[in-house]
Amino acid sequence: MKMRLVCTASGLKPETDADYDVKKRLKVGETYEVTVHHVRNPKFHRKYFALINCAWEYLGEQWWEFFNNDKDGFRKTVEVAAGYYEPMWSPMRNEWLQVPKSIAFDKIAEDEFSQLYERVKDVLFSMFLGNVNKDEFEEQLVNF
Repeated sequence: MKMRLVCTASGLKPETDADYDVKKRLKVGETYEVTVHHVRNPKFHRKYFALINCAWEYLGEQWWEFFNNDKDGFRKTVEVAAGYYEPMWSPMRNEWLQVPKSIAFDKIAEDEFSQLYERVKDVLFSMFLGNVNKDEFEEQLVNF
């Protein structure tokens, strides 16, 4: 059972309604062991996916078909191009592959995620969005 808590002056409080529902299941008087982790900024995580979604929309149908209409495959391709991958041996292909690392909250720290965001943005504009005005793109990004 997991929940996110916000530290306030009056104690730890559930962050979301779902977290509150988890807390309600805890029995008063029972003892629970808790492991504390600082979570990455969820707003920045959503901004990252907004960046990917906005870029995807700018690409258009020709690129969508190239990526088999798989936006997640596009995201992973961009992450690998940004240098965020692990090498993995493929016995079927008899070669090393570049597999994107996980960007799950518990797998990447905030500062590393921030660097990834900037590198991904660079890759998007150097490889896919060269004809797109960056200011216009940033304005559109707000809508995602």
